[in-house]
Amino acid sequence: MTVNVPEAKLSAKYAPANRGDESRGRWPFLRDVLVLQLKLLVGNLHNFVLIPATLGAAGLDLIFKSSRHGSRFYRVLGWGRQADEAIGLYSALDREDPELTHGFTIDAVVTQLENAIIRECEKGSSAAAMKAAADRVLDQLHWKTSAGSGRAREAAQRLVEHLARPARSDAH
Repeated sequence: MTVNVPEAKLSAKYAPANRGDESRGRWPFLRDVLVLQLKLLVGNLHNFVLIPATLGAAGLDLIFKSSRHGSRFYRVLGWGRQADEAIGLYSALDREDPELTHGFTIDAVVTQLENAIIRECEKGSSAAAMKAAADRVLDQLHWKTSAGSGRAREAAQRLVEHLARPARSDAH
């Protein structure tokens, strides 16, 4: 899931404060680029291992009883979190911008949907009311992220129109 933030805002935020500042010169920039590529590679390997490991642990938790439900799964998930934090994909930024991430993570969206459905369940609402509550949460998310969606719709429409045109035949 992406958040539409004007490119100029991002560029200004993360651009070097002073062009003469050697800490943000060409070589540190190239280092950051190369380190990011290494981190992306390691992150992909991490995911490649984590997918079967979590599925295997979850399967074992379903088949064999342990101290609590999901103990193996959550242990593997903890190892995955530690590895992910060690990778530190965005550490080159060394800044936090809550405006860019607040409310737009997958976990935040799922939590908002769950809370809306739980509120409706507690009220004794019908399935239709629960669906409407979930739709309201998604509509709010769409409203917050709609800045670039109009251009995407226009491009998609032009593509559909282009593909729908009959092929011209020059042989008459």
